[in-house]
Amino acid sequence: MAKSPKRSKERLRSYFLAHVGQVLSSDELREASGNASEWARRVRELRTEEGYQILTHNDRSDLKPGQYLLLNPVPFPAFAREVSKETRAFVLDRNGFTCQMCGAVAGEPHPFDPSRKTRLHIGHIVDKSMGGSDEPSNLRAVCSVCNEGARNLTLDRPSPRKLIIQVRRATGVDQLEVLKWLINKYPAQAAKMATKPGKE
Repeated sequence: MAKSPKRSKERLRSYFLAHVGQVLSSDELREASGNASEWARRVRELRTEEGYQILTHNDRSDLKPGQYLLLNPVPFPAFAREVSKETRAFVLDRNGFTCQMCGAVAGEPHPFDPSRKTRLHIGHIVDKSMGGSDEPSNLRAVCSVCNEGARNLTLDRPSPRKLIIQVRRATGVDQLEVLKWLINKYPAQAAKMATKPGKE
């Protein structure tokens, strides 16, 4: 008889909560789930749907593949749960697969914690508890690190003036990196500007 996914998840939740701060192996978790065939999927649900900060080797370099670590018994507010896969894909693409709070790019080492790879989720700009909707206009890509630190905080975007000031302060090498990024992001506009005659 197949094991209930709900029961497996409850077992895993209890096991993680009884071992907060301890590195757990995939074998331990499989056994804790009641040897459920989809135990790893239940772990992902605890992380993405319930907001538990369960880390893997994708998040911290000191964890090996097949190791898991629950840092905190209190879950963070869960990300946008009822959002469709299509809407998630649209928002991630619209946001350039980049955290809209810190600018970290999915899959790269996180700028605030290089031991962790950037993992993006979909979050609400105005939280649902405050009347926010699941419309794409109220959704944004947010990395795990920013979500952990800021929760429902919405940071103001820097103005063009402030951005230009920061670029001017950067080294020539960093300015060239910014230029390359802009050309890759806006190839059509870059080509147009390249063909415009220079100022006399």
